Amino acid sequence: MAAGADLYVTRGEDGAVRITAGPGPSPSPPDGSPAGNGGDPLVPDPSPSPGFTEAVLDVAGAVLLWPVLGDPVLPVAEVHDVERAQQWLWAVYGERAAAAVRSCAGGEGAGETTGEAAGDTVAGPAPARVTGDGTALADAAARLAFGHWASRWWPASYADGIPALEPDVLGLELAALTHQCQELFDDRGDQPDDCVAELIEDHQAALDPLVRWWRAEPRSGHTARHLESVLRLIDGAADGAGLDGPELRRLRAELDADQDQVADQDQDQVADLDADRTAPAPLTPGALFASRLGYTLAAGEPLAVGGRVIARGTGTNDWRRYPPGFVDAAESAVSWTARALGGRRRIEVEVVAHIAAPVGGAPLVAEVRVNGGLPVRAPLTRRDDVWTGRADLEPGLSTGELTPRFEVAVLLPGFDPGPGPEGHADREAVRALVRDRLVSAAARPAEGTAPYDASARATPSAPFLAEIVAATTTGEDY
Repeated sequence: MAAGADLYVTRGEDGAVRITAGPGPSPSPPDGSPAGNGGDPLVPDPSPSPGFTEAVLDVAGAVLLWPVLGDPVLPVAEVHDVERAQQWLWAVYGERAAAAVRSCAGGEGAGETTGEAAGDTVAGPAPARVTGDGTALADAAARLAFGHWASRWWPASYADGIPALEPDVLGLELAALTHQCQELFDDRGDQPDDCVAELIEDHQAALDPLVRWWRAEPRSGHTARHLESVLRLIDGAADGAGLDGPELRRLRAELDADQDQVADQDQDQVADLDADRTAPAPLTPGALFASRLGYTLAAGEPLAVGGRVIARGTGTNDWRRYPPGFVDAAESAVSWTARALGGRRRIEVEVVAHIAAPVGGAPLVAEVRVNGGLPVRAPLTRRDDVWTGRADLEPGLSTGELTPRFEVAVLLPGFDPGPGPEGHADREAVRALVRDRLVSAAARPAEGTAPYDASARATPSAPFLAEIVAATTTGEDY
């Protein structure tokens, strides 16, 4: 985000202070409905349950949101505790924005304009407009938020040819980023994204392969610098959290040995050192982290055949309605067939499983509506690489000339927030974004600024290590 961006600071009726970047709040519509965000697609309207097109971070005293499908911008902030947020506001938005938030929370006016925007009266409290500064912490926070988004909403699909992200590799880079962004968090314990120790403990199985990858890369290369930065941040985070274990001890030994080795080299020897590190030929990241997950046979009854087919089609695959790792993200992953079996009417549902989908104990269901009626739920069981289930429909279902209208979706009871506002177009846009990122990850520049180079700010849009692994994963690996 370039310096000099306009920021608008407003105070809601509940006392929360909101910061937005862009054209500011739109005028109040003639019908008196609440003002919006001016139609700016880069400024999302935050909601209690953000959708899969928003990247979110819970930080000290606030929630930060970025649009996944827009260009990188400073985040929207919903600040509910201004005192706690003051520790990082200045480092994300700049000193002027931090002062405007404090003034706004106290009921004072601030900024360069008040009361009007673009000549129109603004509904509610007048916004304060200040000039924001793009900062290093803002860039790192945007990258961290996108990494958490990817861990939840990455549209992995065997059918669409979008490989899954290796969870341990992504988890460790998120730990490194969280450590880098510690200024955003405090010790109150109410910020779920402040989870460095948990991330390292849960994903340390990838430490040894990451070190092997780093050792195989030419020292001066872009990827080697990326890997080294992540590994050193993890080492610092583990030390600060008091973590220990064989993987972490081996990591520390490798980092110390490398530092001593570099100190002993003069510039004329760097090329020789790089040659040593690339012999024998290194494994590709995709092969090094080849997923050990596979489709496992599960106890499930195959769907019955027979009867007269009433209708068949494809259902809605709404990612919001079940956790990640359950269902292949392809739009065509949900298919169904309705049959007439004598006087009975039955619907049979097949859903392509995600490669990491649980074999048992997951009460995934298909929700079926016929002609807009009450929903009927069909429990799903994983069998090979699909979820399957069936349910009897109301006996009076018409099988005449008019084909009944079926709506079929997949959900996990207890997790399901209901159908989201995003639809097919948003899911397609996310797939396009992911494919572009994989192309960029596969290109892996030999030189250039790595995401965490000390001499430059973090690049929010740069590929994650897990994306590089995914981009180099072959069909056999996946």
